[in-house]
Parts: sequence; structure tokens; C-alpha cells
Amino acid sequence: MSIESQHPTRALLSVPVGEPPAQTLPPGLCASWEVLTAGDVVAAHKALKNQRFPVGLLLLGHLRDADFAAIDRLIEDHPATHWVGVLPAGLTKLAAYRHLIVRHLFDFHTWPIDATRLAHTLGHAHGFAALGGPADPVSDGPVDKALVGQSLAMARLRRQIAKVAAVDAPVLIWGESGSGKELTAQAIHQHSLRAAGPFVALNCGAMPAGLIQSELFGHERGAFTGAVRDKRGLIESAAGGTLFLDEIGDLPLELQANLLRFLQEHTINRVGSTRDIAVDARVIAASHMRLEDAVSAGRFREDLLYRLNVLPLTVPALRDRKEDLAELVAHFFKLFAQERSARLSGFSHRAMSAVLAYDWPGNVRELINRIRRAMVMSDGRWITPEDLDLAVPEVAAAGDLLEEARLQAERQAIQSGLQRHANNITHAARELGVSRMTLYRLMHKHGINARYNSESVDSPDARL
Repeated sequence: MSIESQHPTRALLSVPVGEPPAQTLPPGLCASWEVLTAGDVVAAHKALKNQRFPVGLLLLGHLRDADFAAIDRLIEDHPATHWVGVLPAGLTKLAAYRHLIVRHLFDFHTWPIDATRLAHTLGHAHGFAALGGPADPVSDGPVDKALVGQSLAMARLRRQIAKVAAVDAPVLIWGESGSGKELTAQAIHQHSLRAAGPFVALNCGAMPAGLIQSELFGHERGAFTGAVRDKRGLIESAAGGTLFLDEIGDLPLELQANLLRFLQEHTINRVGSTRDIAVDARVIAASHMRLEDAVSAGRFREDLLYRLNVLPLTVPALRDRKEDLAELVAHFFKLFAQERSARLSGFSHRAMSAVLAYDWPGNVRELINRIRRAMVMSDGRWITPEDLDLAVPEVAAAGDLLEEARLQAERQAIQSGLQRHANNITHAARELGVSRMTLYRLMHKHGINARYNSESVDSPDARL
């Protein structure tokens, strides 16, 4: 990458993709922008992680399918950047290019570049970017470490989190158990105007019904046996911040009315009191069940559903973003590194094949549990499918058998060659048709520790 102007006024990221005609940006344009030229899409990803670019310029040529996919990922992962494309005129007749323009680009131009028109377009894009505020608020920081994954599903969730975090209305998150609903709620809180306030969570399905009212709304001294002092409830504790109610579908019906009142009036009554207490807290609720079905079954109030479902979000199941599995495995292996033995190096190919083939009904929570158990229980250097208690796909198992047979044959050939030549490295390497350094590397790979004779060191061949 290279900065092409030392006196910038506005930041512009220029990214060549494909095989564009041999043209450069007009000199006058470079004088009015801070232009960072990324060598390719991978470099553009890195640049956008380190610096905010309100405007991006795609210099497009003849693209392969992989190029279109890379551009999709780039633009969807960095939605705060407004993109302008430049491409050969004839390519606009092709469906793939037309789809790219309509779906992703703020505007486009054709080669050769008209400097005046392009400068006007880029300035217009910069103005729109300024109206949109700062860069994607979930592109940096700890939320990225929690919401691991670069799949389209996760990129979409991050964009939705950014939009939801910017307002203060109730949010209803739906997702299967273990998919990351609480992490999503935390991300919304961390990137909202309430980030400096508390994040208070309650799992409505994990607490006895008789205790939820006191936990949520608090109580006055003497309200019931054992209430020896006043107690603030979780709603009051969340004042100035966010209250997260997980598994809201399990909230008893009688308490749903009290929660509805709080959402409407922003006041509560502690148990044993008639005094209204004003509380400023945002409510984010989550459920693994479809609350519409609970309404139909008479287990959930329809009016409460409408109050909660102002900003709905769906967290994708792990089976719907399997392209994230390798990154997730590496992330959790590093996260729980202190729990593994010193000799454990990672996951075997067989283990990764098993991970990719499994449907993960327990989602990310199940993945974490299996990885942690394997890291503790594994006796070898590499985690195996057996350590994870997963089956190996038949195709992968057949491939592993072939690989194992190849490795055994290679080891046997090396041992036999060394034995025939009395551990003379030079002569054994010559017979095997490899260099001495390659033979040393293969011996190390297979753990062969031969006791070399004097000829292997002192002979003229050994000094070559």
C-alpha cells in the first residue's frame, strides 16, 4: 500500500480488482484526496480495519467468480464505506456486473476516466457518508472478538446490530439455544449511547416463578417473610443501561402485565409498595421459541409481544454459517489455552473433517463444550474426532486411511534405506532420490533418530 498524497483533505481507498485497463487516477483527483491504494481485496480488508474510509473506489476489470465473491465480502463487511466503481463500458451489459452495481455501488463510471465527473461523484459519496455518521460501530473492539465469524450471516448480523444500537427502542432477539443471543445483546449495549451504564441479565427460564417478581421489581422491607430490608430489583439496577431478559417466553403471565406497564410508562412498583419508581432502562428480550406460537397457545400476551418486537433480530444457527467453523475452532482453542496440556498443538485433519460434517444442534455453546472437553481429555499431540466425541465422515475416513498408509510406507522406506547403508545419510539419501537436507527433514518428521556412523560425517560426500 502507498499513500499517494501528503496533503489530504478526504480519505479515499482505491482497490484494483481483476484485470483493469492500464489507466491511473487523474493527478488532480489525487491532490484533493488522501488516496490509499490497496494492492488487492485482502489488503483492502486490512486497511478498513485500521482506518476509516468514507469512500472507496473499485477499479474493475474482467472478474472471475472468486473476484465477485471477494468484492461481496469486502463491501458487506464494511458497510459504512460508500463505493464507486470504474469499469470498461462493455462489461455493464453482463448480468454479474449489473448485479454488482445495483446491489453494492453508490455510483459507477466507465473507462476512460472523466476526472471532473468522477471528482463530483466521489464528493457526493463523501457527503452521503458524512450524513451516515462514523464508521460501522461494530467493526472494531471487543464485540468482534465475541461475535466471531466472517460469513455473510454474521456480517448481516453486525450491520443489524449497528443500526439497532443507534436507537433506544426495545429489541427482541430470536435464535436457537446456544447460538449467541446474549452476546448479541451485549454487542447492542456496548455500541449504544447506554454503553457507560450497566448491562443486567436475567434468564427467565432458570429462576423459580416465585422469585422472579422480587428479582425483577425489587421489594420493600416486610413485604414477605425474610424481607428484612429494602431491595432494588434488576430493572432498577439497569437504570441508565440495558436490561436483558433471556428466554422471555418463560416469564409467568402475571408478571408479563407488570413488564408491559414498565415498557409503557417506564415506572415500576416494588413488591409490597404502591409507590411508583421511574426507571430509565432499555429492554432487550430474547427467546428460542417463536413467541407468536406462545401467543396462540395463550402462554404469552400479544400486547407485550408488540411492545417488545419493535426491533427484531435473528441470530443465525451455527449450521447456517459453517464457513465460520474453522475460525471459531481456532478462537476457542486459543481462548482456553490455559486448560490444555503443553504438548497439545491443535486439531487433526480428521477432527476438523468431523467438525465440518456435524450439524451442531447445540450451536456455539455445544462447540465450546466439546472443544474444552477435548482439550482437557486428549492424550495426544492433536485433538481427534474421538476426543470431540464426533463421528468421522466416511469420505474423510477413507482419505485418512490412504494418508496413513502413505506415511507408513514413507517411514518404512527411510528406515530400510538407513539400515542398508549403516545409517550413512549421504548414501541413503542418494538411494532414496532425495537431498541430504530433505532426508534429515523426513527423519525429523517421522521421529527417526538414527545413530550416524563416522562415514556419514567424515566422508567427502558428506561434506558436499
